[in-house]
Amino acid sequence: MIGQCLCEGVQFQIEGDTPNFYQCHCSMCRKATGSSANAATFVNESAFSWLQGQDLVRSFKKDTGYRADFCSVCGSPVPNQLRGTDKYWIPAGLLDGFDGSVVVAHLHTASKAEWDQIAGEGQHYDEMPSLDELNGQLQRDS
Repeated sequence: MIGQCLCEGVQFQIEGDTPNFYQCHCSMCRKATGSSANAATFVNESAFSWLQGQDLVRSFKKDTGYRADFCSVCGSPVPNQLRGTDKYWIPAGLLDGFDGSVVVAHLHTASKAEWDQIAGEGQHYDEMPSLDELNGQLQRDS
């Protein structure tokens, strides 16, 4: 599956089936997206490749370790490697096409915006589950 930012300057590819998605409802994700939640997934480094525009990627990092990578031209969030892992974080909205992935988890629901109405199915987590637990839910073969 191919993914790209709004200006199409940053493009990447995921080999194989795209894992399922999660939505994070924390205040940082709301600010980063301007929306009620951030929809994303993780893929193994071996399944991810940049097609173009890596030189356009800029990063914002907080002292807490929170990191947001974005296209320096259009501001779209773009993939980044999860620190200390062999996984890439992939913003779901950048993916072109649909291959059956669905939202299976809602994170930080205890801190969601008062106006946020969580729709659909998926397990709700008041806070962040372990990365292993979340990744296990995202993989469609489990």
